[in-house]
Amino acid sequence: MAYFEWASDMEIDQGPIDQDHQTLVRQVNELHTATSEGRGQEVVARLLDELVRDTLEHIRREEHYMETLGYPQLAQHRAGHDSFVADLRGLQEKYHAGSITVAPRLSTLLRDWLSLHIRRYDKDIAVFLRQKKREATRTPRQRA
Repeated sequence: MAYFEWASDMEIDQGPIDQDHQTLVRQVNELHTATSEGRGQEVVARLLDELVRDTLEHIRREEHYMETLGYPQLAQHRAGHDSFVADLRGLQEKYHAGSITVAPRLSTLLRDWLSLHIRRYDKDIAVFLRQKKREATRTPRQRA
């Protein structure tokens, strides 16, 4: 069984945002498997590099999506993204400084990010999008 499983309650757009999140799920599971097999140090450097690269691309895509939608909580959402990136880079620095605790800490960070950020904050984007779609399909008379 996987350390973290993708679930329907994590779906946001059934498109590129979800695909990015599924990549993150794959990465956290790969890290967890390697760590539980005693190979965490072997994969952590590569995964950290991938995570920073993929996360920055994902954030750019997600924040652009939110801007396009006129999402009202973008500033708060962006602050959460900035904090996550800072945490990833901090772990990257610790790894390069020789820390041997990076793999389990990264695994926990990713699990928490998937559980909390996506299921709470990203889910608000999906709710906002559904509201916009409902409003767009209402007739002018219904809107009044």
